[in-house]
Amino acid sequence: MTQLLWRKHTEWPLVGVATLFLAAYSVQVIYDLPPSQDDVLELVIWLTWGLFGIDYLANLILAENRPRWFFRNIHELIILVLPVLRPLRLLRLVTLLQVLHRTAGRTLRGRVLTYVLGAAVLVTYVGAVAILDVEKGAEGSNINNFGDALWWAVVTISTVGYGDHFPVTLVGRLVAIGLLLGGIAVLGVITASVASWLVEEVSLEVAEETDASEDPLRREVANLAEQVRTLTARLAPDTANDSDAPGL
Repeated sequence: MTQLLWRKHTEWPLVGVATLFLAAYSVQVIYDLPPSQDDVLELVIWLTWGLFGIDYLANLILAENRPRWFFRNIHELIILVLPVLRPLRLLRLVTLLQVLHRTAGRTLRGRVLTYVLGAAVLVTYVGAVAILDVEKGAEGSNINNFGDALWWAVVTISTVGYGDHFPVTLVGRLVAIGLLLGGIAVLGVITASVASWLVEEVSLEVAEETDASEDPLRREVANLAEQVRTLTARLAPDTANDSDAPGL
């Protein structure tokens, strides 16, 4: 089995695994569960983690150039090895966005709906859960419930930043940096999509105006060509008779 075939067959299953991880991780962070239920969720998280590890090893083994694939995907190994970065495993859900893009087509609406809205919602939610995980209960923290975390994530990804809620831990600030970069990327996609749409609309309008202005000229040329063909047909017999007449 090639690496391309492996990815084709594991694309949707990995989306399901990432969604399961997101659900278990979210419930564990947002709610204060008894130890027995928390242990079950922790087991689910580690099982999904193991499946991601299997996927990483399979891609490494099936890669045509293993050293090149390893160094180009070093971030995959870092995310797997460092538990503090476990929310980044949810980037596997980007696979879902890629699948939806293929079904949505290349229209502006499809791109915006798939990438901008989907990515914005995903990154905002993941940022809120991640910041709550590291900030809840920390000394001097002002983000201690999911409502505060979600509000902070929304104003951060929108690059507004009111400053009423902010991270106080090192890991929380790293999450904030990632969310800020995500916000800049989302705004960039929106700007690029709108600009592309405007250019496309202007180009179509110019093309239509050009065709409209050229239509009368084309009709006139066609009429002239038809008249020339008619005159040529009428003159042909006279020319033939003149050539057949006896000389003087």
